[in-house]
Amino acid sequence: MTVATILPLGRFVHGRFPLMAATAWGLAVSCMLGACSPKKPPQTRLEVVQQAGVLKVASVYGRTTCYTGPSGLVGYECELAQGIAASVGATAEVLFVPTPADAVQAVIEGRAHLAAAALSANIVQRDQLRFSRAVDRSAPRLVFRMGNVRPKTPADLTGRLLVSEGAGHASRMAMLSSVAPGLKAETTNAYDAEDLLFQVASGELDYTIASSSLIAINERYYPQIRTAFDVGEPEDVVLAFKGGEDRTLFDAAEAYLARINGKELARLHDRYYGHVEELDYFSAVQVANHMLSRLPRYRPMFNASGERHDIDWRLLAAIGYQESHWNPSALSYTGVRGIMMLTNDTALRYKVSNREDPAQSIEGGARVLADLLEKIPPEVLEPDRTWMALAAYNQGLGHLLDARQLTAERGGDNLHWVDVRDTYPLLSRPRWAKKAKYGFARGREAVDFVSNVRAYLDIITMLSSGVRTLPPPPLRLDPELRMAQRDKELPLPDAIEPDKLPRLETDERLRSVEDARPAPTGAGERRLQLDETLPLPPPKVEIYPPDYGSNGTAQSSQ
Repeated sequence: MTVATILPLGRFVHGRFPLMAATAWGLAVSCMLGACSPKKPPQTRLEVVQQAGVLKVASVYGRTTCYTGPSGLVGYECELAQGIAASVGATAEVLFVPTPADAVQAVIEGRAHLAAAALSANIVQRDQLRFSRAVDRSAPRLVFRMGNVRPKTPADLTGRLLVSEGAGHASRMAMLSSVAPGLKAETTNAYDAEDLLFQVASGELDYTIASSSLIAINERYYPQIRTAFDVGEPEDVVLAFKGGEDRTLFDAAEAYLARINGKELARLHDRYYGHVEELDYFSAVQVANHMLSRLPRYRPMFNASGERHDIDWRLLAAIGYQESHWNPSALSYTGVRGIMMLTNDTALRYKVSNREDPAQSIEGGARVLADLLEKIPPEVLEPDRTWMALAAYNQGLGHLLDARQLTAERGGDNLHWVDVRDTYPLLSRPRWAKKAKYGFARGREAVDFVSNVRAYLDIITMLSSGVRTLPPPPLRLDPELRMAQRDKELPLPDAIEPDKLPRLETDERLRSVEDARPAPTGAGERRLQLDETLPLPPPKVEIYPPDYGSNGTAQSSQ
């Protein structure tokens, strides 16, 4: 019967049934023989990710989410997404979208598997989503520009308030509008939260609302921004997955987050936030000014030494800034001198004949750091390896070994800087110092040195990345610096060259940072205003690199 029913579908051609009829014949015979099997159930979301080997992550470009670092995509939530992907046997593919609302929509529409966009559970589309456990906690704060009248209460607000759609701030904006009749409050899908912070810093916008985490990071790049008051209670930051009955991918992600909850999550958090409050306003302004006035002369030297020793030039520049503020004639009361503040013994060991020669000093510092990186045990991975090498650069390799040993004895993990960092200051206490192989050390200085270098590294990376930034507020300049600023031959750093601004590969409406921010109107925006002054910060104690003993172990010079 089945065969008869199928045969009329085709006609006999050259002694054969056409393909349609032959296929139907084969299927009929197969079913009569019992070979038919029921359809497979639809794939789960986890199976889809595992079979494709790709976890699609929707995110906004920013320093609390995902951004391009020296070695590729990095960021706190970016690394969490990469960890989730690896735990299910996949790799993370980041889909950059303009705003958090767009990231959420990409998940709802199935274009992404999860959203990592500094989200709270307080968003409009929450009924269509499933939220992970808290991966961070942040408070929403009202931001205004330094120099404007600081609003003390919501009723003091007058002017324009703009917040990014999907960031969970719409209800807070409505609350502020209800008590401030002179406030013009709007939401936007054209700018993300970092763009709005830039607009406040530049004076284009009166107010915005942003998370405390994002503000803390961006205060170093835009020192003009100030916090007026909190506009709500601290909230959990979460990852967002599509809702519905299929929980497979969500449950796998939750299992991974549960495994790393505690120390592992704290270490990851420290990697991105552990040093953001090290610089005050004047320090941030000073380094930005010096990047315009001093760094261009020495950047080729940092580049050359970095390439020779496979070290990021920005890390060498950050060390040089911490040591001397890029002053080749810097001299400490202990006798260390030059841009990298080398001791005489260190200079002899690394064949630096003139410590005040910038190129020689930078090369010597690069050799010291490369040597220390080689001597740290291979089981210490990046970035902890670099942070520990910086501590050894400051206090000596022997004291680093003591700190790692003490960390292990006290139950910490001496493979991670966050644990070793907490132990280092104990080396200055007699109870612990007498047990240490290399004795007393000013451990707090090593910790501060590493934190400061990390903070300077972030600023140098940001300002030299090609992202357009505001000209820094001027500081009172010494005569030598004034002469440098008047030198018309002095090249400007890449950070403010419009033709070198990169564009991001984006999804739909994502525009580049260049499109979101106004171009400089003239050379005046690229130069310091020498007739304007602000008081300099109090002088800091000079911190100097290690002195090497005859056994090749780096020790403190005192």
